[in-house]
Amino acid sequence: MDVLAYASPAAKAPFERTTVQRRDVGPRDVLLDIKAAGICHSDIHTGRDEWGPATYPLVPGHEIAGIITEVGSEVTRHRVGDRVGIGCLVDSCRTCEHCERGLEQYCLNGAVGTYNSTGKDGLPTYGGYSAQLVVDQDFALTIPDALELDAAAPLLCAGITVYSPLNHWQASPGKQVAIVGMGGLGHMGVQIARAMGAEVSVISQTRSKEEDGRRFGAEHYYATSEDGTYKRLRNRFDLIINTVSATLPMRSYLSMLRLDGTMVNVGAPSEPMEVPAFSLMGNRRSWAGSSIGGIPETQEMLDFCALHGIAAVIEKIGPDQIDEAWDRVVASDVRYRFVIDTTQIT
Repeated sequence: MDVLAYASPAAKAPFERTTVQRRDVGPRDVLLDIKAAGICHSDIHTGRDEWGPATYPLVPGHEIAGIITEVGSEVTRHRVGDRVGIGCLVDSCRTCEHCERGLEQYCLNGAVGTYNSTGKDGLPTYGGYSAQLVVDQDFALTIPDALELDAAAPLLCAGITVYSPLNHWQASPGKQVAIVGMGGLGHMGVQIARAMGAEVSVISQTRSKEEDGRRFGAEHYYATSEDGTYKRLRNRFDLIINTVSATLPMRSYLSMLRLDGTMVNVGAPSEPMEVPAFSLMGNRRSWAGSSIGGIPETQEMLDFCALHGIAAVIEKIGPDQIDEAWDRVVASDVRYRFVIDTTQIT
């Protein structure tokens, strides 16, 4: 089926309104009208070939919220009219040990990405910068009524990307948690960690977003541009979630961890970061990475956010503003997530 979309025809080329081919609705598929699509920095890294060659035309977008308009004959999990979200995955093998544990993001046979991938039908996958999407029912998540669709869309990547490590490393009462960076991921991390009961700190370059950070639930706010900050934070945190896509002075950041503390990277710098072994050996520290979450954990995250009144702070744009929005994301000129009004794709 032909679907209207906005696509990048080549690396760093302006977006163009176009038509892409999606599969027809199969027995286990649902068709949704996309109402909102968040702009993730991953879209930009991919679209500008910063993470390796992409396949063009590229229709990015893996923070998708919409309404189901058609269901296949074997669909049991969803009905026409349901509010659903699609995140970074649209398929996996379903049979490996990771998939069987609900960790589809770590599928041993290769998960299928929402865009810049190839589906099991052999067609390229196209993301949420489009009018409609066909997806297997198992990868469509229920968006609770308490969440507005446009503010819920960024939860499908930004939200789950920080929820998963906070959940896995057990942010909870009595834990000291630091969020590095106050961007699209960071502003979600502060809200979620606080709702989990942790004592939350923000570590940013400057204090320009301190008022926001405290409003989101941070009890402490530190600026690395100020003299003595790294020294003052030594042996301070049980868990550090690094959301930035830039290289950091790892010796200084690892020194902030308490005994058995962990620093988790969810930001993905294009350049490698140097990690001194002695910084890990002191205090038996760990440096880890985390991807998104599997389907069960992503649904858990959506329900958690609905229960605690957590949503993304967004700036809504039309599809003709995508190029400008990308430039503004790179310049850190957004508070805190751009969301495309995809109902304007006509």
